[in-house]
Amino acid sequence: MDNTQMPTKYEPTSVEKGKYQWWLENDFFKALDDDTKPTYSVVIPPPNVTGKLHLGHAWDTTLQDIITRIKRMQGFDTLYLPGMDHAGIATQAKVEAKLKDEGVSRHEIGRTKFLEKSWEWKEEYAAFIREQWEKLGLGLDYSRERFTLDDGLSDAVKKVFVSLYEKGLIYRGQYIINWDPVAKTALSDIEVIHKDVEGQFYHLKYPLSDGSGYLEIATTRPETIPGDTAVAVHPKDERYQNLIGKTIMLPIMNREIPIVADEYVERDFGSGAVKITPAHDPNDFEVGNRHDLPRIIVMNEDATMNENAGKYQGLDRFEARKAIIEDFKELGLFIKQEPHLHAVGHSERTDAVVEPYLSLQWFVKMEPLAKAALEIQDSEETKVNFVPNRFEKTYVTWMENIHDWCVSRQLWWGHRIPAWYHNETGEVYVGENPPENEAEWTQDEDVLDTWFSSALWPFSTMGWPDEEARDYKRYFPNSALVTGYDIIYFWVSRMIFQSVEFTGKRPFKDTLIHGLVRDAEGRKMSKSLGNGVDPIEVIDKYGADSLRYTLSTGTAPGQDLKFSFEKIEATWNFINKIWNASRFALINMDGLTHDEIDLSNVKEVSDKWILTRLNESIETVTALSEKYEFGEVGRTLYNFIWDDFCDWYIEIAKISLYGEDEEAKHTTRSVLAYVLDQTMRLLHPFMPFVTEEIWQNLPHEGKSITIAKWPEVRKEQMSSDAALAMKTLVDIIRSVRNIRAEVNTPLSKKIDLEIKPKDEAYKKIIEENISYIERFCNPENLTISFDIEPSSTAMTAVITGAEIFLPLEGLINIEEEITRLSKELEKWNKEVARVQGKLSNERFISKAPENVVEEEREKRKKIILQKKAIVEERIAALRNA
Repeated sequence: MDNTQMPTKYEPTSVEKGKYQWWLENDFFKALDDDTKPTYSVVIPPPNVTGKLHLGHAWDTTLQDIITRIKRMQGFDTLYLPGMDHAGIATQAKVEAKLKDEGVSRHEIGRTKFLEKSWEWKEEYAAFIREQWEKLGLGLDYSRERFTLDDGLSDAVKKVFVSLYEKGLIYRGQYIINWDPVAKTALSDIEVIHKDVEGQFYHLKYPLSDGSGYLEIATTRPETIPGDTAVAVHPKDERYQNLIGKTIMLPIMNREIPIVADEYVERDFGSGAVKITPAHDPNDFEVGNRHDLPRIIVMNEDATMNENAGKYQGLDRFEARKAIIEDFKELGLFIKQEPHLHAVGHSERTDAVVEPYLSLQWFVKMEPLAKAALEIQDSEETKVNFVPNRFEKTYVTWMENIHDWCVSRQLWWGHRIPAWYHNETGEVYVGENPPENEAEWTQDEDVLDTWFSSALWPFSTMGWPDEEARDYKRYFPNSALVTGYDIIYFWVSRMIFQSVEFTGKRPFKDTLIHGLVRDAEGRKMSKSLGNGVDPIEVIDKYGADSLRYTLSTGTAPGQDLKFSFEKIEATWNFINKIWNASRFALINMDGLTHDEIDLSNVKEVSDKWILTRLNESIETVTALSEKYEFGEVGRTLYNFIWDDFCDWYIEIAKISLYGEDEEAKHTTRSVLAYVLDQTMRLLHPFMPFVTEEIWQNLPHEGKSITIAKWPEVRKEQMSSDAALAMKTLVDIIRSVRNIRAEVNTPLSKKIDLEIKPKDEAYKKIIEENISYIERFCNPENLTISFDIEPSSTAMTAVITGAEIFLPLEGLINIEEEITRLSKELEKWNKEVARVQGKLSNERFISKAPENVVEEEREKRKKIILQKKAIVEERIAALRNA
């Protein structure tokens, strides 16, 4: 683009077109594998190949991209590794639904054909995901893209399973697991979402076998009664001492079951007698083990009642519930039912009510793995740093109370469990390769939980289990992980304990935890509320840069983000402001080349000031980025670009650019070009497309801003004198403009202006830079003196270094000016109260750094109290006029 022909309006579609492909064609995002550079690595949390990405993905990956772009510009050999997750249950459900629409089931087409269909699905949706990554501008190294079911990761999964099995950390056993009757598979505890449901507590009579009475039982799940094998009471419950060892005649089943004593029972809850169903309740399972009770499964895998349920066989579990209660009523054994709000487990994937179900499954023994993972947190050198650090407690608490992990899933899509059973002897063989004489063995039909392979992601993607793999040796452990607080249990904890077990190292140095994207009212986005937002639609309308900047700077680490289109539009306006300022600068470059940029002859206070502010911003942005405080980075960049550069420096630059002094023009062009170049680099990680567009039109060295050097602070460009002088001038100009606006006096109308400096230093600043005041305040008569006695009709303003008076005879109403000053006095009184409250707070005094406390004291003494006193004096003078 000819920089003198930049469109007057920022058009994201044209700006973004073609850039991503150009970046990829030039390998700007490819890890260099350069031993002379320090490494920095981030692996993308692999999205599921089940559908399109949502705003949460956009936020998560944008933060990763910002971090890796900064590190790449800072000279690190940076790897941002892409990949996707096979997402067992979720993907299988999608493929099965598609087959259903075609009129067939997976069982009809068989396992081999079903897996072919699943791989077709994966390829289709992987292409969608890559398109979305492109839209977002993610700087991914596609030469290293991985998938959780690719050959290398499959080898890693098998090695881990076999190794844990050989160490006795994986075992197979019958336990109560969470069962999804729709997906017909086991679920881990954290794949169960507990929802409050309005149910019923049914109070029923269980008759004693000898006919001498009954026990009152209360249950929310009557459908499990056919599986009862005992009634339990507390061993010290005096009401039931004489009944322990006797039997109950189980109603509707006419089966005799014992009354047992167990401390699991709460004496003070309900009747103190509890039905025990070992095959359908985890607590009852443990009671059953202690008393050697039989385990009777009364449901099929689809949650219909089976042959053990007697007359209720074939009924859905909830239909059986109603039928059983009706039968109790007919038998005269129904006491009452009462509403009962309780938490009911639902499948995260299908939303089906989860059934506690006795099943033969594979488990990982978690206690030793969790213990080792927690031990690394004791050392700064080995621990995973949680940002914010409060989430370390979330992680530690979970790991300290973790249960064994059920890892088998009754699915076809996934890593098939590397276990075989001998067809005749039933012997179990576990190995990375099939056993000899494979025809004599049958492989386990189940697959592993998706999170089993995802837990290996930080190192399996790098070539492990080949410990000599170049990427594994160079880029592992990863430098950072970015993820939401909602999967600390699911994923973060599992990556840590698997990494510690198999590599002896933490999987990543830092983990940046963010919250959830919510709507403008703070509600979770969902289909039912209709408040979801498609990030691609936002990009198509406002551009990727608007979306990225809004998401990444909209909140602090660990906090939820409220999304609104007003925020997106505000960011678009900000980019348009940057665009227009850049367009102005480029139009006035007059063919300036990079070699011609010369900052050696900077004389003007405005030039020195903008260079000072630039370097202060570089320092702040760099420091905040290291702490992942991107919300504060956004505020710093916005203030510098909008307020300092666009609103003030651009306006001041016009003086020399439109003047006759060629030397001054060249210096201004040089400063404009340099400041814009450095500013675009600071902004680039947040707004990659528009910054590349502007940077390519600036005088520059290098091929792309993506690999341009990150700005560094240049102390020689910083001037505290210039900063103070410019602040004083800006305060004066802003105050005069505000007064003019109050009394409706346009800038074109000349006025009398009187400035009373605080001391000689401020007087010198004002006099040396009088041209700025004359240019931007348009005074007819300008007085700068310590001896000014303002007239009673003068409008006034108080700034840090001076008092400003505008004698506006005939344009001011004294009472209105007193009212205005009274409001200003009220503001200073509140400020005094705020600072004094802070300084009288013992906690603040004892915990805040000494320099911060001293700063507050100085602020009260030298700024607030002085300004308050000056305003009080002016009010008194006007009242006496």
